Amino acid sequence: MCVDPHTPPPSAAATRRGVLAGAVVLAGGAALTGAASGGAVAAEAPQRTAKSGRPPRGGTLIIDGGTLLDPLTGRVTEDAVVVIEDGTVRAAGTRRATRNDVAAVRKVAKVIRAHGRWVLPGLVDAHIHLSTLTDAHQAIRLGATSVRSGSTAFYQDIALRELARWTPQRAPRMRAAGIFVTPKPGDTILADPDLVPLARLKDGVRSPEALRRMVEVNLARGVDVIKTRVNERAGSPTEDPLKQVYDREQLAVTVAAARRGGATVLCHSYSEKGIHDAVMAGVDSIEHGVYLGERTMREMRRRRTFFTPTLAAMASLAADPDPILAERGRLFLPIIKRAVLKAYEEGVPIAAGTDSSGGVIDPIGREIELMREAGLPALDAIRTATTGAARLIGLERSAGRLARGFRGDAVLVDRDPLRNVATLKAPSTVISYGFAVDA
Repeated sequence: MCVDPHTPPPSAAATRRGVLAGAVVLAGGAALTGAASGGAVAAEAPQRTAKSGRPPRGGTLIIDGGTLLDPLTGRVTEDAVVVIEDGTVRAAGTRRATRNDVAAVRKVAKVIRAHGRWVLPGLVDAHIHLSTLTDAHQAIRLGATSVRSGSTAFYQDIALRELARWTPQRAPRMRAAGIFVTPKPGDTILADPDLVPLARLKDGVRSPEALRRMVEVNLARGVDVIKTRVNERAGSPTEDPLKQVYDREQLAVTVAAARRGGATVLCHSYSEKGIHDAVMAGVDSIEHGVYLGERTMREMRRRRTFFTPTLAAMASLAADPDPILAERGRLFLPIIKRAVLKAYEEGVPIAAGTDSSGGVIDPIGREIELMREAGLPALDAIRTATTGAARLIGLERSAGRLARGFRGDAVLVDRDPLRNVATLKAPSTVISYGFAVDA
């Protein structure tokens, strides 16, 4: 029994509005309006009205007097000024170099005094599960101004992506993944009537036709990335995270279908063979990847396949009250730390992702801290959540730096992050698209 290969893919035009509306309700009931949620900075910037059918422009503000760190170059600029106009960085650098830009926006800009603090670009969480307004706001408040979804149950990430366009103080800019491409989708079948025929399949979503169908439905709903797996979960005591559920050929079908729709692919994986099969099938990033081996690292370096180790999730697993999960976490955490350091030494691109979900949101700064503990130099640990993660999720021209033309996202911290990256776990101020994020 399989899905009819002649059945056309669902129509995005006919259903996307309904999916967005339903997902908004599941995410917490936010109305997508043109009015920004109240905040001192939001009031300073001119707004496009709902009548225009376009989101409001970004904020205009000046971050004055902090120590600016550019993760790309490693350059540190003391007594720096960052000028953000309509949500985009107009200038960033020394007081002298930015004085004309300051003068151009001074009359309308909000000013944030940053003396004694460090200024960095907004951080990027390359693997997070956000399904509610509360979780989304917590993630951005902790410094993650751009994120890549690791999937949601009912397309909530698509609605949150839209919410972030309209009220950027409430949710991070999102790359949405929609529904997990997995052999046993369970109740996520109910997320979309076009997925319901898959419930007939005795062996689950395994045939080429079924795999393509799940990808096509996701693409029709407007996802940016496709999430699949090669191993079972580590976070369930009844599953074996080293058991392989898809082979290389099945993964290649998913990758090919995603590519046809212009999407990238992230792959949940743990076992050495599973990781290698996923890389050889062409996925864009390996998630978790505890038993990543040197042979596969060399292939990842050649292909520029990213490694997103989700160290914070492993650390949380080690502290789980379930004894099976806690033992698994204690076993996996030192292994994956060694894999991260070896991958770094081998030149594998690395991105930070917390794998947060279910109302427990780890600060992306915690992932940076664990990268440092694994042996990465402080600057390179910071790069995993700035320039590196931005490149992985396709935002390298607008996120990960505070430079002209980049999006006006920033975090301010009270201590030197190059001396102690742990300061990034608790930003004193977060700026999203030129607006201050409410605590």
